[in-house]
Amino acid sequence: MKIGALALATGTNVETIRFYEREGVLPIPARTSGNYRAYTTEHLDRLAFIRHCRSLDMKLDEIRALLRFKDSPDEECGAVNELLDAHIEQVAHRIKELKALELDLKQLRGQCGRSREAKDCGILEGLMRNAQEAAGCCAATVAEGTPARRVA
Repeated sequence: MKIGALALATGTNVETIRFYEREGVLPIPARTSGNYRAYTTEHLDRLAFIRHCRSLDMKLDEIRALLRFKDSPDEECGAVNELLDAHIEQVAHRIKELKALELDLKQLRGQCGRSREAKDCGILEGLMRNAQEAAGCCAATVAEGTPARRVA
């Protein structure tokens, strides 16, 4: 099958397929006489595996490690268990951060219960106050000679 058919079958962008090839997680397929990539069911299965791992928020390095075990079926899978345990910890930590973010946003939302002029908006005031507090923290850090941490 051609790359477009593989993309359609897996719901993957063509450029993403090429990226996975460059990264070495998806084997580069043979070429047809017309110089088209010729993907096989093995490519389809591997790409489906990669996509499922990505849907579980696994990083490319984690997927790469899992694929090494998948490609060596006689190996012991203890490292796979460790990898998944570490990933579960990362997810749990992220959930904790997201819950804290949700709480912060709800508290911020509670500062403006009705529509009013933007100059009187409690949300905008709260955002500005928090930004100024963060800037004060960063300004003090810079004054001490330590590089400021960038907030995304």
